[in-house]
Amino acid sequence: EQIARDLVEEAIRLEKERRREAVREAASDAAMERLLTALVGDNASEATRASFRQRIVQNAMNDVEVEIEVADGPSAPFDMGNMGGQIGMIDLSDMMGKALGRKATRRQKLRVPDAWDRLVDEEADKRLDQDDVARAALANAETNGIVFLDEIDKIAVSDVRGGSVSREGVQRDLLPLIEGTTVATKHGPMKTDHVLFIASGAFHVAKPSDMLPELQGRLPIRVELRALTEADFVRILSETRANLVAQYKALLGTEDVTLDITDDAVNEIAHIAAQVNASVENIGARRLQTVMERLLEEVSFEAEDLKGQTVLIDAAYVRDKLADLAGNTDLSKYIL
Repeated sequence: EQIARDLVEEAIRLEKERRREAVREAASDAAMERLLTALVGDNASEATRASFRQRIVQNAMNDVEVEIEVADGPSAPFDMGNMGGQIGMIDLSDMMGKALGRKATRRQKLRVPDAWDRLVDEEADKRLDQDDVARAALANAETNGIVFLDEIDKIAVSDVRGGSVSREGVQRDLLPLIEGTTVATKHGPMKTDHVLFIASGAFHVAKPSDMLPELQGRLPIRVELRALTEADFVRILSETRANLVAQYKALLGTEDVTLDITDDAVNEIAHIAAQVNASVENIGARRLQTVMERLLEEVSFEAEDLKGQTVLIDAAYVRDKLADLAGNTDLSKYIL
């Protein structure tokens, strides 16, 4: 049931983001006034407030810390067990705040840009109808929700591994959720009848037929994906956001070392990763991580001594470091 609750929380986050844009201007004005009050006090002259406002807009106070009063985040909801509907999930802090007629707040010290973002979000939320947000988000989650269940092969029952009882129990817990049920959330009951469930798994040891027949029937469409090729590895290393090449450049950049990895080096890394996958075990794109780590371990270790220098990684460098290992199947099992 936590899967459905997480889906509702994500739907509410998206709905709030969409509606905040409509009230962004008013919220920004109110947030600016609160921020100025925290910086210069209630009794400051209009000229002083205008001066500080201009410095904030010009990013001249980005390193200044300010203490602001913010709404206290909700505590984890309390589960009332088998009670149905909305009653099953209760936020005790919210309940006490409403009973006492006040909103829980706390003082927090933040840098000015972080304080600005926090205050804008708070002021925007004040201008939203939270009940209407919850209703729209629930409807959106019920009609457009998508749940991706990764590595479902790990709960398939197989004679090869132990623990079949516990894995079968997880499958039985998924059955009503995928078939369609009503889950109690703190925002209201949510029906999962029209939620799209997508499951994936490598199924190296187990087979789809090892899952419970009832669960197989609730996932009727099966698609077999082809293995990643050398060309796919090149695209993963060069086209994806925050790819491994960019990560290693940024990591060594913290030591003032410039890492220059050429296109032919990327092609050679992809070739070796595909070669090892074919000869040892196909672990997909994870192989790129082990290959890159082995390739750059010496540079990473000596980064402090290379400060201010540029390290060039080309195809010849890659072959020099990895070709022998990739060609030795026994060593590749343990190193690559």
